[in-house]
Amino acid sequence: MDLHIERRLHLATDRHGVVGRRDFLHGLSAAAVAGGSLGWTDLLSTRAADLRRQGMACILLWMPGGPSQFETLDPKPGHDNGGETKAIDTAVSGIRIADNLPKLATMMKQVALLRSLSTKEGNHQRASYLMHTSNVPLASLHHPTMGSVVTKQVRQSDCELPAFVRIGNAFANTSNGGFLGTEYDAFAVVDPSRPPENVAIGTSPERFERRLAIVGKLEQAAGKVTERERDHDKLYANAARMIRSPQMKAYDLAQESDQMRSRYGKTAFGNACLLARRLVEAGVTFVEAALPNWDTHQDNFDRHRSLCGQLDQPYAALLGDLYERGLLERTLVVWMGEFGRTPRINPRGGRDHYPKAFSAALAGAGIRGGQVVGATDASGEEVKDRPYTEKDLFQTIYKCLKVDATREYISPIGRPIKVVDGGQAIQPLLG
Repeated sequence: MDLHIERRLHLATDRHGVVGRRDFLHGLSAAAVAGGSLGWTDLLSTRAADLRRQGMACILLWMPGGPSQFETLDPKPGHDNGGETKAIDTAVSGIRIADNLPKLATMMKQVALLRSLSTKEGNHQRASYLMHTSNVPLASLHHPTMGSVVTKQVRQSDCELPAFVRIGNAFANTSNGGFLGTEYDAFAVVDPSRPPENVAIGTSPERFERRLAIVGKLEQAAGKVTERERDHDKLYANAARMIRSPQMKAYDLAQESDQMRSRYGKTAFGNACLLARRLVEAGVTFVEAALPNWDTHQDNFDRHRSLCGQLDQPYAALLGDLYERGLLERTLVVWMGEFGRTPRINPRGGRDHYPKAFSAALAGAGIRGGQVVGATDASGEEVKDRPYTEKDLFQTIYKCLKVDATREYISPIGRPIKVVDGGQAIQPLLG
């Protein structure tokens, strides 16, 4: 679009991203006079697409290690493969999940269960990369992770906080900005109970501003010519903007009432989920929070009871809180790991890696809750209905978030690469 036209349309938009009818028509008239080459239909469709994207957000609850579908979303009571795990009723008649997740069961009207995921990667590192990028890892190319793609396309320009935040310390081999550049790397928060480290200015605001001005003059005198230097300048400017912003209070959980803190549970993952809600509310586009240690090759049942005990309350609280605040309709909440666990229990009382048939859960942002999509057979060994791949899942996530999955980006070697190369959105999940 012509820059003059784009500026006119921007000026017609108020601080909430809403265009007044009179201002919008005035902007269109001026644009038509200035541009001449862009029709009314083009202008209307472009602006409508921008408005649809505004305010979309995603919270990815990442379960590294690979949670067992049998002990979470797809129990098989009565079958030898089901082991000790029982099934309980949920808020939706006919949908049952593992007895390890009683609080999540009460939120099932908002949640859609996908029980028929199937991939070909059973190695932790490769599968984690796959389920973050929709691509297998390559030695010569680093693909951007889901959070990087989403923030590139739908980030809110008026948010002074990093658009992509990762909470926790369990993101090895999951990629980052990749060939999109370090600008789209995640901002890491290791401990959600405390504000991020090294964000205090340490001097007066006036002195800090003078220091920034001096740095700018020195860099201008030196002359920046390389891409790496330009990326460094962007990161420096964004960091300075962030630490001066009043929006930084979003990282301070002490701003929440004791009742709200207790609702989420005063645990590491409870704090992570509460922080995720606060960040999305402040305008952050993509938040990923990790609950690690799901690699249960031994003592599967006790360990899943413990892990689900850490997951259940915060997960349910997050869904309920987003729903009550009116944020769930624009916030996609995805729960998943890199693969599932084997149907058969090994001699150590554990379950091993199993990418052939496993589960995920989605809620919000156009997902039709209160349903199960796909199914495994009675033994849990095969997908018997509606098998879907990681590419289908990514297509669905991007469709919910108004991300153009067909867009191509150019890699460092000049090769065009699609956001998702293949797959189709899972229509039954969409409202």
